[in-house]
Amino acid sequence: MPTHVVVLGAGFGGLELSTRLSDALGDDVRVTLIDQSDAFTFGFSKLDVLFGRAGLASVRYPYRDVAAPAVTFRQERIVRIDPERRRVDTDQGTYDADILVVALGADLDPGATPGFAAGGHEFYSPEGAEATAAALDRFDGGDVVISVLGPLFKCPPAPNETAFLLHDYLVRRGIRDRCTIHLLSPLPIPIPISQDTSAAIVDLLAERGVTYRGQSMVSRLDPAERVAHLADGSTQAYDLFLGIPVHRAPPVVVESGLTEDGWVPVDPATFATRFPDVYAVGDVTSAPVPRAGVIAEGEAATAADVIIARLTDGPMPPPYQGAAVCFIEMGDRTVGRVDVNFLAGVAPTASFTPPSVEQAEEKRQFGATRRERWFGYPGGEPPAGS
Repeated sequence: MPTHVVVLGAGFGGLELSTRLSDALGDDVRVTLIDQSDAFTFGFSKLDVLFGRAGLASVRYPYRDVAAPAVTFRQERIVRIDPERRRVDTDQGTYDADILVVALGADLDPGATPGFAAGGHEFYSPEGAEATAAALDRFDGGDVVISVLGPLFKCPPAPNETAFLLHDYLVRRGIRDRCTIHLLSPLPIPIPISQDTSAAIVDLLAERGVTYRGQSMVSRLDPAERVAHLADGSTQAYDLFLGIPVHRAPPVVVESGLTEDGWVPVDPATFATRFPDVYAVGDVTSAPVPRAGVIAEGEAATAADVIIARLTDGPMPPPYQGAAVCFIEMGDRTVGRVDVNFLAGVAPTASFTPPSVEQAEEKRQFGATRRERWFGYPGGEPPAGS
């Protein structure tokens, strides 16, 4: 009988792992991929929606189109995970796995910051980006604050991208001269593993009149006064507050007993958990790397190769290296690039390539290759009416 692998979550990690298992094992594996959503959206697409470059419907790719033949997708809500028995209960049934992979990502918790739900705008989910786009259209000038509200968050470059693209957006609307933009981050510098990369980003922000305040954590908002109160006792006035909410592991994962200190601990070389034949990849883990789609994809590739080696009695793959390419939108239709490596050497490294239109095309190709690989779209573009 084929080995039954149950994969929880169909983001970068779940899609890459499922596809890799199908490609390598064929009829020897049966993959059940479960997600409560009906479609995948690249995390970077939220900025396209936020700034009117794309509609929400155009950046959603239906899971019914998943191309891997060994993969069966189920749109169901997970209600219970038993890692000892590798059993998963959903709102529609029960699944018993030979191998279980948890790739459920991190949930956004806007309510964790007092006053944010009433006084700010969450733009880090596709639906939040769509709602915030409408608020931006109504905005006619004043102080804009972009703030990260928790210590850990998906895609560390994204707050900086938001500032660059907001500058362009306000210029196009002819109101940039009556706006200020303040970027507040708990990180000391934009890319903590690289002083040179961070300095380049801060300089480019300054050229656009964006104020960057590192090591700044908003503790609460006062919606009536339109003031953000920071943990250090200072305040920041705002007319429009764009927030990246606190991130948490999904409650169903916490309740399963998989987590320690809020996240799932894993062996960073293989992504095995402390439970036999249970793995975890992506934002839900406490692996010593950033939370980002491209990182989750790399983790999933390693975990898949470990599973393939076990099932085929093949050689174990090398440990996960923590290497990735991160693209950074920097305005004027240009994209910068950061090449990072977190685990291969004695210390993490990052190198920055300044923004260019050529790298914007590289980013487009990055998305197209994954759409083709995971969904089978020829040339990476879904068919009309899909």
